[in-house]
Amino acid sequence: MEACQFRDAFPRFEGLDATVLGVSPDSVKSHQKFKKKNNLPFTLVADPDHAIAERYGVWGEKLMFGRKYMGVLRTTFVIGPDGRIAKIFRGVKPEGHAEEVAQFLAESR
Repeated sequence: MEACQFRDAFPRFEGLDATVLGVSPDSVKSHQKFKKKNNLPFTLVADPDHAIAERYGVWGEKLMFGRKYMGVLRTTFVIGPDGRIAKIFRGVKPEGHAEEVAQFLAESR
């Protein structure tokens, strides 16, 4: 859902001189299939050893149906032109999030 919302909002990001990237621990092959199936116009980055997630502090314990496991904590980082993190959205809910990010970028200009 989140990836498709970013897909649908993608023209807004182009107008804001922004680059959209999706990162997950899934394989390159899985990303290629997912990107094609959902017609995604942005890059998906495979992080199977979760090195990127760990570096950004978003690899952590999750809970689903009473079961604890390690996984990616849904987070969005806006990185400015200077390479510094300009905004962190933690605990992201997929619905409406792409619009929330686009709004932040538009207001930050």
